[in-house]
Amino acid sequence: MDMLAEVNGSIATVGYGLAAIGPGIGVGIVIGKTIEGTARQPEMAGTLRGNMFLGIALIEALALIGIATPFFLP
Repeated sequence: MDMLAEVNGSIATVGYGLAAIGPGIGVGIVIGKTIEGTARQPEMAGTLRGNMFLGIALIEALALIGIATPFFLP
C-alpha cells in the first residue's frame, strides 16, 4: 500500500468551501447587529429588518460570485 494517496477532483470545490466562510461570517454579523439594534430601539425594528435583508442579499451575491468564478476561469 502506497503512503501517498492520489487526489482526484477539482480544486474549485475546495476554493468555494473557503470562499463560503466569508459570507457566512458576514451574515452572522449582520443578523447579530440587527438583533442588537432592535433590542436597543424596538421602534426601529421594521427599518432595521429591511436593511438587514438588503445586507444579506449583497453578502450572498458575493457567495454566488464565488460559485461562478471557477467556471469562467481557464
